[in-house]
Amino acid sequence: MIQLLYATRDGQSGRIAARISLRLGEQGLAVPARNLAEALPSAAEIAQAGVVALVASVRYGHHLKEAEDFLTLYKGLPSPPPLVLASVNLTARKPGKNTAEGNAYLRKWIARRQVSPALATAFAGRLDYPSYGWLDRQMIRLIMKMTGGPTDPTAVVEYTPWDVVDRFAGDIARLAAGRTA
Repeated sequence: MIQLLYATRDGQSGRIAARISLRLGEQGLAVPARNLAEALPSAAEIAQAGVVALVASVRYGHHLKEAEDFLTLYKGLPSPPPLVLASVNLTARKPGKNTAEGNAYLRKWIARRQVSPALATAFAGRLDYPSYGWLDRQMIRLIMKMTGGPTDPTAVVEYTPWDVVDRFAGDIARLAAGRTA
């Protein structure tokens, strides 16, 4: 059994988790995506999973609190199942920034939380200036200016590489199959 969890603010991590769920379903694995903002799974639910996959957004340099709370619960288990991490951040839009080694947010998160994920990746998210509030729009524009990204306040850019998300879902399925074989 796979537990697929996500933490999102603007919805992209939820869309990525839904895509993973869809691809797993196509492989005969019924795996609903669960929003951590609604409720954390119980320690027993986590312990019973063959694999736990977490898709979590970065907001202003940090993964969301729900994801942090989940990892605290996960780390407290005496024998936790294999962990899969997917960090969703706009830094991953750049070449080489989609791996645990190349993505500073993901690398630091793994080190700080002292976890050893079986799989870890970073996906670029979606930049959607019109949907952000005034302050968020200004802050993200400033970050984009510093990192060479688009600053047009009307810009909507889909950076998520959906084909890579699909392959990652296949990796999760293979990991889960190896646990039950």
